[in-house]
Amino acid sequence: MSTTTDLIEVSERRSAHNYHPLPVVIHEAHGAWVTDVEGKRYLDCLAGYSSLNFGHGNPKIIEAAQEQLKNLTLTSRAFYHDQFATFCAGLGDLTGKDMILPMNTGAEAVETAIKVARKWGYEVKGVQPEQANIIVMEDNFHGRTTTIVSFSTDPDAREGFGPYTPGFRIVKYGSVEAIREAVDANTVAVLFEPIQGEAGVLVPPDGYLTQVRELCTAEGILMIADEIQSGLGRTGKTFACDHEGVVPDMYVLGKALGGGVVPVSAIAANEDVLGVIKPGQHGSTFGGNPLACAVGNAVIEMLNTGEYQSRAAELGEVLHARLRELIGHGVITVRGRGLWAGVDIDPSLATGREVSKGLMARGVLAKDTHGSTIRLAPPIVISEEDLLWAVDQLADTIASFR
Repeated sequence: MSTTTDLIEVSERRSAHNYHPLPVVIHEAHGAWVTDVEGKRYLDCLAGYSSLNFGHGNPKIIEAAQEQLKNLTLTSRAFYHDQFATFCAGLGDLTGKDMILPMNTGAEAVETAIKVARKWGYEVKGVQPEQANIIVMEDNFHGRTTTIVSFSTDPDAREGFGPYTPGFRIVKYGSVEAIREAVDANTVAVLFEPIQGEAGVLVPPDGYLTQVRELCTAEGILMIADEIQSGLGRTGKTFACDHEGVVPDMYVLGKALGGGVVPVSAIAANEDVLGVIKPGQHGSTFGGNPLACAVGNAVIEMLNTGEYQSRAAELGEVLHARLRELIGHGVITVRGRGLWAGVDIDPSLATGREVSKGLMARGVLAKDTHGSTIRLAPPIVISEEDLLWAVDQLADTIASFR
């Protein structure tokens, strides 16, 4: 099994079809470029859904991982290890929060946030047992566990997986009035994405985050920002909430926190929130393991320089200016912030998957969502020349359908 055709045939026959990948088999990668098993190179404009913000094989991250691999990879949380304190303190300082609860995947971090919010509601706010509710948004994407799909509005993610977990109220994204109408005495939190990635890189109206912050403060409920995709430099700031100077009560982090090397996630909050968790009430064998912490420490050090945030902001201006030139030429709208864009293709020309395949044929890897939308989120280390070349390939691909 060495050719693309052979490897895809076996993969499709021997694995569950929970994804619909583009027909490319990647063998190696460096920076913003990947190479398939036949030696063809592609510019990666998806970056593992923001997991690879710092590029494939970032030397600083790889060095940290290799050094840790020589020493210690796992203890479980039954013992302390020498990378843990630095990770918790560093991520706490980056987020401006007292405490960290590390996990592995983004979905685990969201589940952790839900558990903490409910427990806080019962022990601190005084909500009666089993009555807590959390307000969530239409078109959200927080993962695919049974609890999370219970409040998804995506039929593919939700249908066929009931019975569903109660305790969630779904409201329109971008409307603070919709949240206000849904709040009652048993509401413990508002869970949202500052920018909805899977929905097509949807940016809420200006002032929305500020209004949500003010509402949560006034009502005595937790503001929980899922910054798994939008955080850690992607939008030109450390967190997407920073664009409005808003600080949530809890950050939910993942993806880029693991540097594209290992799965690392965490929630960050102050002691009056995370202090409700006591020994035995939540955990994970691999959560906060030495290898994960060593990689996370390297990521935190890189973010502390501000270099990647500034680069995403600068290249984001270049990206969005060039994409806007395509509006009216096969592109209907462009959305996004920083080095992250959702591009709506005219559905009368082609589907998003057809455009993605056309891009792949031209040496660019991107991914469609919701029919005719293309998401672009290249590694922040991409060069301006390569970025503009990628948009040129998008323009040529769209033109080929006209």
